[in-house]
Amino acid sequence: MVGGQGFPHTAMTQANADPCFETGHICPIQHVVDLLDNKWSILVLRELFKGQRRTGQLLDALPGCSTKTLTLRLRQLETHGIINRDVYPEIPPRVEYSLTARGREIQPVLIAMHKLGSDWLEQESCECSIVTGEGAN
Repeated sequence: MVGGQGFPHTAMTQANADPCFETGHICPIQHVVDLLDNKWSILVLRELFKGQRRTGQLLDALPGCSTKTLTLRLRQLETHGIINRDVYPEIPPRVEYSLTARGREIQPVLIAMHKLGSDWLEQESCECSIVTGEGAN
């Protein structure tokens, strides 16, 4: 076509417009990526699939993650309803983290990531608790 009308097979009409491009619409994939925005969030979830964990246990399982970074990730995951933070009135106070039902919904995604990573690395797969289901809450 000429005259600025474009190609008929690529023209978007209101009837078939992709809502992902509408103002105010949030892409579902981008939403999940934003929630799990870095390796620490995903690795925290990996550890919580083993069961309840205290801050020290998470720090031991995540070498290279600072206390400040871990605290920020835990707060973010709690704010979004992905993990629970249980504080016990003891001296010193005991705080334990666990997955919520919403947090457990991510397991199939993490299993797929584990499989893809194992395939791409072309190495023997590790026995991750996410895949084996061991220690699940």
